[in-house]
Amino acid sequence: MHIRRFDRGYTRRKFLADASRGILTAGVIAPLWEVLAADGDATAAYPEELLSLEAYTRGRIKTGDEIHAGNVEHVKNLLEPIRYEQILKQGRRLRTTRTTTDLMRLSPWEYIEATLRNQGKARFDGRGNVVAPDGRPWIGGNPFPDPRTGLELFAAQTLSWGRHDASFYAFEVQDVDVSGKVNFNYAGGWAELHPVARVSLEPRPYWEQHQDKLRFQSVFFLAPHQHRGTSFLNIWPYDQKTFPLLYGYIPDFRRIRQLPTDQRFEPLLPGTTMYLSDAWAAGDPLHTWGNYRVVARGPFLAAISGGWNPDDPDWRHGTHGGAKGNSFWDTTVELVPEAIVVEAEPTMFPRAPISKKRVWFDARNQIVIGMVTYDRMGQPFRSFDGAYSLYERGGKKVMDGAHPYWSWTHVIAADIQTGGITRLQQIRQLENAHFSGANQADLYDRYLTQSAMLRLGGV
Repeated sequence: MHIRRFDRGYTRRKFLADASRGILTAGVIAPLWEVLAADGDATAAYPEELLSLEAYTRGRIKTGDEIHAGNVEHVKNLLEPIRYEQILKQGRRLRTTRTTTDLMRLSPWEYIEATLRNQGKARFDGRGNVVAPDGRPWIGGNPFPDPRTGLELFAAQTLSWGRHDASFYAFEVQDVDVSGKVNFNYAGGWAELHPVARVSLEPRPYWEQHQDKLRFQSVFFLAPHQHRGTSFLNIWPYDQKTFPLLYGYIPDFRRIRQLPTDQRFEPLLPGTTMYLSDAWAAGDPLHTWGNYRVVARGPFLAAISGGWNPDDPDWRHGTHGGAKGNSFWDTTVELVPEAIVVEAEPTMFPRAPISKKRVWFDARNQIVIGMVTYDRMGQPFRSFDGAYSLYERGGKKVMDGAHPYWSWTHVIAADIQTGGITRLQQIRQLENAHFSGANQADLYDRYLTQSAMLRLGGV
């Protein structure tokens, strides 16, 4: 049992005092990263009040309970404002589970091993890019596992969105309006591959002929029929002051066109409330945003584990809430002992419809667990909250090489000003031809070239 001086009042005072002094060493009882590096478990870094929702709420909400409009006030301080409003006024509910403390369940295994192996080796070069000691691109894992600034948190997130060398996500998207009507149903695939900082795929750590690039990323759609074959390809330079190249293929035109790449605050397809800029809360090059600053620290409720649904053959999730009971995914959340909240402003987008974004990072693994953007008047505009999981439950698992697959499971993006909601979920497969997973050897040829765009456009 932890001694009583580490109660909720103590932790709150410590978070506030550290923030006021500009201190960003995570952990309350002990430095978090030292504890994690020693034994891979976060328990020794935090008091009981930050490791148990029941202890935090003094028994008002217990593990396994559901958070709803009748009890959400007990955890209001653990939620971003838009999710709180959804629970209070739109019938959103959250199931609760115990806090995950095992670091190896919070990111891909190889990514964590590379983080431990390469800790302390990263720095920013004169252009503001993350580099290894020899000045070449980063060599793998999180470059700043014990971050000292908001810039370091965003740099790590921008470097590797999904934390795999390569990922393919089969997905479904539904756009639900304020009346509960589903206006659009999309299905497609999202692929991303890193030619640098590779920890699983050969060659490592670089694909030599492409080490000037950060990632290849594409998205294509198979449904609805009028958008079937539509695809987009992003090629990101490693230099984070340079915009990606963006190519689009529209089947009606039967040709590939290069598209403006700085218009990143527009939906790719009608009806969606998500922009290119929203991807992983870091959908733009690092230095096209600025004024990164840590604005808060403290506990948070997030869907960091338990989000995989093995009971459905294609991993689909149930829905609830809203006007017709279909606005929100069924979601399981846990008490995150410490979240680091960072604000940033779009500095290279003079026509951006937003003035800033506020992003919550889990201090244990630095993954994004919430985002709210604000309009030009400074009012809450849109939110982006996702769920993650190790794809393992009981005797069921999805393997990624020698270890269970870790990834996102679903996302809810909401426009608080119009009431529109976009629901996105990762599913097992599309048309028995495109399968979710990590580090597939043929990903580049199948999805990440202009030739691949033409082939996909002919489906």
